[in-house]
Amino acid sequence: MYKIFIVEDDRTIADGLQRHLEQWDYKVCQVQDFSNVAAEFVQAAPHLVLMDIKLPFFNGYHWCSAIRKVSKVPVIFLSSASDNMNIVMAVNMGGDDFIPKPFDLDVLTAKIQAMLRRTYDFAGQSTVLEYKGAMLNITEATVVYGAQKVELTKNELRILQALMENKEKVVTRETLMVKLWESDSYVDENTLSVNVNRLRKKLENIGLCEFILTKKGIGYKI
Repeated sequence: MYKIFIVEDDRTIADGLQRHLEQWDYKVCQVQDFSNVAAEFVQAAPHLVLMDIKLPFFNGYHWCSAIRKVSKVPVIFLSSASDNMNIVMAVNMGGDDFIPKPFDLDVLTAKIQAMLRRTYDFAGQSTVLEYKGAMLNITEATVVYGAQKVELTKNELRILQALMENKEKVVTRETLMVKLWESDSYVDENTLSVNVNRLRKKLENIGLCEFILTKKGIGYKI
């Protein structure tokens, strides 16, 4: 079942969209905190986003750009601001389509179906993990924090993925060594330490200081 994420501050419109799309067997969720749309997007892990332009705190262009840093999920803009400048802006900020308000629900549904078909018949969805504003794109092996982005090696990716999948829990050194063993013929304690230190430096360079904590004699946690 495809999941659709609605970013619309007019609750009447958002609720109407949700009821209609659920009748088509889509799973639908609405943003709750308009100051934290990107984090809710990651938590929801949707297959498609319906995005208004005029929103509290930051506009839809801002959030589309933030989503594009970590995901290629299709974004369809819905807005009454349908002049050429806004349409061009929507596309330039990473939008995949623009539907002016007021819109016909059947037309919108047809466009959603076509977008999902084109997107997921040919490519899988990127997997993104988020913790304290840091977004790990597993497919692309990148971390985004604010406006900064860094690429990870295969080992760094596996370490950070394990930590973010077990956030606020200690992951033992043995568990992490098994993760690295999947790609290397031999991994020792020193190899793990070297990779963790390199990962820490990369994260510090984009503003994530003390993101990975050491639990002496046990392992690491975030």
